[in-house]
Amino acid sequence: MIEEFHREKRLPPYVFAEVNRLKAAARARGADIIDLGMGNPDMPTPHHIVEKLVETVAKPRTNRYSASKGIPGLRKAQAGYYARRFGVKLNPDTQVVATLGSKEGFANMAQAISAPGDVILVPSPTYPIHEFGFIISGASIRQIPTHNVPGRESADPLAEFLRGVERAVKHSIPKPLAMVLSYPSNPTANTANLDFYRDAVQLAKRLDLIILSDIAYSEIYFENNPPPSVLEVPGAMDITVEFTSLSKTYSMPGWRMGFAVGNERLIAALARVKSYLDYGAFTPIQVAAAAALNGPQDCVDEIRAIYKARRDCLVESFERAGWAIPSPSASMFAWAPIPEAYQSLGSVEFAKRLIEEADVAVSPGLGFGEYGEGFVRIALVENEHRIRQAARSIKKFLAKSPETMHNVIPISKASR
Repeated sequence: MIEEFHREKRLPPYVFAEVNRLKAAARARGADIIDLGMGNPDMPTPHHIVEKLVETVAKPRTNRYSASKGIPGLRKAQAGYYARRFGVKLNPDTQVVATLGSKEGFANMAQAISAPGDVILVPSPTYPIHEFGFIISGASIRQIPTHNVPGRESADPLAEFLRGVERAVKHSIPKPLAMVLSYPSNPTANTANLDFYRDAVQLAKRLDLIILSDIAYSEIYFENNPPPSVLEVPGAMDITVEFTSLSKTYSMPGWRMGFAVGNERLIAALARVKSYLDYGAFTPIQVAAAAALNGPQDCVDEIRAIYKARRDCLVESFERAGWAIPSPSASMFAWAPIPEAYQSLGSVEFAKRLIEEADVAVSPGLGFGEYGEGFVRIALVENEHRIRQAARSIKKFLAKSPETMHNVIPISKASR
């Protein structure tokens, strides 16, 4: 019998698996589950982007193998986006690689730069690939808290994160290779400013660290304060690769189109690894992606406005239901502390009970790292009517005493 393989063994249990199983079982018995769990954009891709895809598919030879690092026109379009949006000049031939979504790019960057035994500093909580990409490559992870946790409160969580990086470097053997940054954050929706990035670049250069920055949500912001890029900091290009995605900006999640940009040596390493693994996205998708970046951007404003309306609806209706949720200033997520009466359950058990008792699905915070416990992530992927419907169900759920609900044994950290 074939046993579990080495790289399989390195992966921790998938925290979302039980929640997904309960969600599927509830739907199978006819329950109308309002799914605020997976960050899967529900809005249609803008029409002009779809039209460009259809037009290109009909052309001869577009069905052939494409370019692993992206067709020249697409890389040029991404460089143009960085110039307009951030004032950052990129060489599309040497500093831009198109990826199959930012997730694939990040995972292959982990393969390109790390070896078994290397140490990577990863924020916690954070998007799982920031950790698992390096775990698969054989590296070791040090989780650095990115927000206030009990007993470690700070008036400036961003500064405390950098102090945590410095402590981790001091106490890690071997010395860490890289640190991951992710703002606006998935899942916490935290944002960073240029002052933070200046401090991060200065620290990384002093400690000889590579910076891997994920700004997949850079265009989903609500307070007329566009999130910056770390590459705006002078000297950041010496040590940084940054990942972006069209999935949320243009509502193109299934198209799997993203980018890695930055330091030429690091980009070359990623391009070389990818050249062995794939032939790039389907050429018509790349052409349509270039049309998205080069074309009218009012569609991005419209998508952003819809997420803002959903955010306002969520915060207002859930507060009336008895669950106060901090209003996120960016991303398509709200990072919600578990209501006090249910905190002892932990995030996985609380998420399970929401499915069973309220027909609402959310993502348990533990799935985003050790310091995500005590929270759940709520995705703005349902319309306002459905969000209000979820709030009404949650109000009824919260009115019950936890002791009167199903007697389910909480999942402890030790049993992960």
